[in-house]
Amino acid sequence: MDNRTIIAIVLIILLWSGYSIFLAPSSPVIPPQDQHEQIVQTDSSVDHQPDQIIISDLGYGENLNYEEKFIEIKNDKFDVVFSTRGATIKSINLFDFKEDNKSNSSNFYLLKNDDFKFYSMKSFFSEGLNIPEDIVFKIQNDLVPVFDSGNSLTVSFVAEYNGFLLYKNYTVFRDSYHIDVEVIIENKNDRHFSGVYNLSLINPWSTDTKSDLYSFVGPLTFDGNKLHEDKPKNVIKNSIIYDNFVWSGFTDKYFLQAINTGDSLNQVLIRYHSDLIQNRFSSNSFILLPGQSESFQVTSYFGPKELESLSASDSLFEEAIHFGFFHFLAKPLFDVLRFFNSFINNYGFSIILLTVCIKLIFWPLTQKSYKSMQGMQKLQPEMKRLKEKYADDKQRLNQEMMSFYRDNKVNPLGGCLPILIQIPVFFSLYKVLLDSIELRHAPFILWITDLSAKDPYYITPIVMGASMFLQQKLTPTNLDPTQEKVMLMMPIIFTFLFLNFPAGLVIYWLVNNLLTILQQLLIRRQAQKA
Repeated sequence: MDNRTIIAIVLIILLWSGYSIFLAPSSPVIPPQDQHEQIVQTDSSVDHQPDQIIISDLGYGENLNYEEKFIEIKNDKFDVVFSTRGATIKSINLFDFKEDNKSNSSNFYLLKNDDFKFYSMKSFFSEGLNIPEDIVFKIQNDLVPVFDSGNSLTVSFVAEYNGFLLYKNYTVFRDSYHIDVEVIIENKNDRHFSGVYNLSLINPWSTDTKSDLYSFVGPLTFDGNKLHEDKPKNVIKNSIIYDNFVWSGFTDKYFLQAINTGDSLNQVLIRYHSDLIQNRFSSNSFILLPGQSESFQVTSYFGPKELESLSASDSLFEEAIHFGFFHFLAKPLFDVLRFFNSFINNYGFSIILLTVCIKLIFWPLTQKSYKSMQGMQKLQPEMKRLKEKYADDKQRLNQEMMSFYRDNKVNPLGGCLPILIQIPVFFSLYKVLLDSIELRHAPFILWITDLSAKDPYYITPIVMGASMFLQQKLTPTNLDPTQEKVMLMMPIIFTFLFLNFPAGLVIYWLVNNLLTILQQLLIRRQAQKA
């Protein structure tokens, strides 16, 4: 078996392994917002205008001694519903994103809970203070702000508990997914107390929930240098603590919930408890003297993993966009793809243009590879004679073959080098096309209405397989009949692998094959003329 066959088999194993890990069909992931009933509608007649504020009495919380109210605020990006119970976030409905690609699809809920257990942004004070997370607040001075000429508004909650005055202020911005949060505790008692402040992001997660085999879903923490992905199955076994971090949160393929604590909170505990995953941020222990107050400020993000949206503050949330091992290659490809789309306004054609650019870069290598394989093919009879002559002396055969290659100025690995070099590019582009929210529900032409999903009719994978077969037939070969039959299986295997690949990735590989075929025909024509 020659080197080219070995490389081909290695490629098949690599791609098959990648398919098994990333693209094998799996049980659908249950998004957190789909595990519970929809939020009670407060007023179906209100349209999505940023100055709409709704306060509704929707019943009672778990503690029947307290009445729970909901405050709904809409900016240009989302509809957020606050609960007076714990001054928490009950739901967030994103206006610019749909649940699916159907024309009648409803808006995407990043959070949607009816059970207080799953409300997010819970606050409580532990150790000496012992202030629980479910106390009921009221709107300060019964005043709910509205957007006017400014670009932000602040919703202020206030509560009294055992001689402490508590304030929790949410600042919502007109055109942003960021929400600033300030918590103030004031000691009205006649003695001092010590305590720790805690703030929690909450995401439902059952032990039966299947992890997404396509992309990472779970707790995400950035420490200033490295992005830490903690798999839920590991968190279920053992809680994880970070003492040095910039922000921490929860992510899926396309959306992020995260908190940058600045200097206020300096530890985050990631744990699984009672069908939820909690990112619990904690302060250092502090002492609160009589009449003294303590404040804590954080910046949160609830929205898509879009570069511009994530970068709207200096919280480094944009570090959540990471393409794995080949990030150093994938990031430039991502930037170029977005640049092309800024002019073309169609990611399908942008992928084609990017493919052409990549092909032009590799054109000299491919040309050299093709000529090397042609040279090897011409030398095949003499190589066969040497193998027969030294069949019983492997060491002598290797020496003679190396001398033969050197005398004829051919490189037996020359035909494999371009393929090996393109593997990192392939996997880099694979991660870009798989994880970029820009391609979520992005249409191309005709039946391809979502470049991030597989071709619903499997037309492009089949055409891709046919193009790969034609490319293989045009490629010079020095294989024996048995090896040649093995190689003919590659287009079939690749076709099945690509059936469930995102349509955008299949388009890249198909166009790449067609350009390679064109190059092979041009080289053949040049050789015939020569």
